Amino acid sequence: METATIVGLQNKFTEAAQTAWSWAVKRSNHNDGQWRSLGPFLVAALAAILVWSHLAKKTTKSRLPLPPGPRGVPFLGCIPYLEPDIHSWFARLAREYGPIISLRLGQKLYVVVSSPSLAKELLKDQDATFANRDAPPGSLALLSGVHGMGWAPYGARWRMLRRVCMGEILNSSKLDISYDVRRSAVREMVAEVHGGTGAPINVGNVMFVVMYKVITGLLWGGSVAEKEKRQVGDEFQQVVEYLTSVFCKPDVSDFFPVLAPFDLGGVFRQTKKGGVRLEQILDSLINQSQKRSNTEGTRDFLQILLKIQNSGDPKTPLTRSHIKSLLMELVLVGNDTTWTTMEWAMTEVMKHPEVMKKAQEELDKVVGRSYPVEEADLPNLHYVNAFVKEALRLHPVVPLMLPRTPSESTPVGGYMVPKGSRVLVNMWAIQRDPAAWESPEEFRPERFMTGNDGKREFTGNDFHYFPFGSGRRICPGMALAEKMLMYVMATLLHSFDWKLPQGTELEVSEKFGIVLKKAKPLMAVPTPRLSDPDLYTCN
Repeated sequence: METATIVGLQNKFTEAAQTAWSWAVKRSNHNDGQWRSLGPFLVAALAAILVWSHLAKKTTKSRLPLPPGPRGVPFLGCIPYLEPDIHSWFARLAREYGPIISLRLGQKLYVVVSSPSLAKELLKDQDATFANRDAPPGSLALLSGVHGMGWAPYGARWRMLRRVCMGEILNSSKLDISYDVRRSAVREMVAEVHGGTGAPINVGNVMFVVMYKVITGLLWGGSVAEKEKRQVGDEFQQVVEYLTSVFCKPDVSDFFPVLAPFDLGGVFRQTKKGGVRLEQILDSLINQSQKRSNTEGTRDFLQILLKIQNSGDPKTPLTRSHIKSLLMELVLVGNDTTWTTMEWAMTEVMKHPEVMKKAQEELDKVVGRSYPVEEADLPNLHYVNAFVKEALRLHPVVPLMLPRTPSESTPVGGYMVPKGSRVLVNMWAIQRDPAAWESPEEFRPERFMTGNDGKREFTGNDFHYFPFGSGRRICPGMALAEKMLMYVMATLLHSFDWKLPQGTELEVSEKFGIVLKKAKPLMAVPTPRLSDPDLYTCN
């Protein structure tokens, strides 16, 4: 029987049964015993309605087809057809098969969404169903397999971890208090770049270091003795760089989870090696924080976490493992995503000298050349804000978002998305959709200063532009990332002119991974543009 016929019969049957039920109830209000004898019949009728409704809905649901997509080969699925730039390959498949596609990669069924309306359906209308992340097998090798906020299953513990982070470090009021940490790191960055004047520098490395200093300063700046900060910082930075390189490697267990215990690609083993050293460093930091008296009244995030641990909710306790997982994720994810976006933004500025000129003219007008850029200046830097937004549009740092997995089989866009499938939202394709953006492949900051595009914000409510995600699992570090993107980019363009090394060409190709990096690092030569030497010191 066709689904439409079943649903039609269900509706008619339900309507008739409900009418009969209403009539019988009214009659049973009389004292006539013959109507009371209908009680068992009425209960049975109601039960029949409920069973019929459930079966009809289940039949309708189960008969929905999978989203269309390319047919693969036996066992491997579409793995032989994979291209290195998976995000743009998925975009091309969407143009052929439609805005929602499915394909098998090994054992895994992938569902990829590439339109604003379907992204809204996933991330807003059915957010709770798609709130779980599909964690890679290698993530279990870190910190005894205890997930922090990023990969934790949706539920009470995830809500507790997010509440702690948002309430104690990542909301706007807490970030305002920690301005000195950010200012100190940015001034040190200026001094470091100034020391390399006239020679090519690795711009990404500079941005990595400034973000690392900011994040670790917020997390445990008051827990580590001043003389030990450099040593801890160097060790932690080495581990972060090692683990970041490991996580970027493809692994066969991503496509064949059944092979994960064999660790054929060595990713689990390599992650475990870095995880052991990372855990040793974090344990040392926690021990120092517990012993170190807070005589000056400063409160870093680690100290707050330890206080919450001692007086937390017994139903969802904050354990030492959770503390280490939170610290690890905030450093690994918060650092890597933000500095990568900075490097892309600077690359586009170097590619479009007119953008650099307009930004510097605005900086000279708002800040002048006698003072350094301060965070208080940022709301008045409209053009700088526009080119940062445009960099986030053209180069979303997590192009496919972190993979979701539905808690139950559910319909999306008229197709069935099965429970356990890996669901990706192709933000890269959506933010380059020619139906929503004029000249979408061009870097044009002006689009964010006029017309409808000028009203776009990355708060997660606009499903044409959501570089930080949307819904329950929107990036918790959005406020910090926004501040640092603006602050660092404004400072670098205010303090220096930039040009490519002699005889080189600008490289703009991408290197796909969870984080979309440049294939080759940006090398550029800084030249001071401010006359006062004191503006290039750490003060």
